[in-house]
Amino acid sequence: MIAVILVGGSGTRLRPLTETLPKPMVPIANRPFLEHQIEHLRRHGVTRVILSCGYLPDAIRAHFGDELEYVVEDSPLGTAGAIENAARGLDETFIVCNGDVLTDLDLGELVAFHRERGARATLALHPVDDPSRYGLVRTDPLGAVEAFIEKPKPGEADVNTINAGTYVMEPDVLSLIPHGVHMSVEREVFPHLVGNGLYGRSEQGFWIDIGTPESYLAANLHAMPPGGLIDAGARVEPGAAVVDSVVGPGAVVEAGARVERSVLLPGARVSRTMEVMDRVVGSNGEFVW
Repeated sequence: MIAVILVGGSGTRLRPLTETLPKPMVPIANRPFLEHQIEHLRRHGVTRVILSCGYLPDAIRAHFGDELEYVVEDSPLGTAGAIENAARGLDETFIVCNGDVLTDLDLGELVAFHRERGARATLALHPVDDPSRYGLVRTDPLGAVEAFIEKPKPGEADVNTINAGTYVMEPDVLSLIPHGVHMSVEREVFPHLVGNGLYGRSEQGFWIDIGTPESYLAANLHAMPPGGLIDAGARVEPGAAVVDSVVGPGAVVEAGARVERSVLLPGARVSRTMEVMDRVVGSNGEFVW
C-alpha cells in the first residue's frame, strides 16, 4: 500500500515553534510527530510513503533520509494540487493523510470499506461532541456521502461527523485536478464526487489535529507513557516534582519546581519554586503558550 502525506503547510498557529521547524517535525512525546504517523502507517501495511513538501523540507529529509520519498512544491498548490503533484503516475489505490493528525484509525478497515463499496474516494470521518465548531459530512446508511454542511448553529446539526483528514483514493480521481494548479480537495474535488463514488466511514477512537497550541499539548499528553516521559538527557533535581508531563532532552527542572500536565521542549529550564501547569515551555525557559 502507498501513502501520500501532506506536509507542505507552514504551521502558522504553532509559531514560534514552527519558525525553524516544519510542523510535522515538532516533538510529540520527544519524537518528531511524523515518526508517530509513519509508524501508524507501517503497522497497517503501508510500504511506500510519499511526502508532499513545501515549508522547510530539508529538515524532514535530513531526519528520514531515503526511508521516504519527497516531492517538493515550487509554490503552494493547496491540498488537491499537492495530492496530484505527489501521486501523479500512481496506478493503484492509495492513502492520503494530512500531516498533522494523530490518530489510531484502523486503516485496514477503511481500505476494506472503500473496496467493498467500489468507491472512487473514501473519507475517514470522526464523531465530535460539538458539531457547531466544524464543517460536517452527511452520509446515507451505506456510507455514500450526501452533503457537506458548513458549521451549523448550536443545536441545529442533524449529524456529528467531520472529515478526519485521512482518505483512500483511486488514481482516476487525480484526473479531476489540473497539474500545477492551486486547488482544495475539500472544497473543490470532494463536492464534485458527491453521488459519484464518494463514501465516508465513521470510526470512534483517538483523533486530534496537532495544529493549535491546545491540541499540541493534548497530543503530547496522549502520546506519552502513563505518568509522563522524562528524556534520559534531561535533569530533574532532587526536590522537584514532575507529574504527567513530557520533559525533553537537555531540559532542567530545578529543586523546588513543580511541573504538571506540561511539555518542556529540548533545553527548557524551570527555575526553583516555579510552578508550570498545562503549559509548553521553550528552550529559553519562557512559556511558548
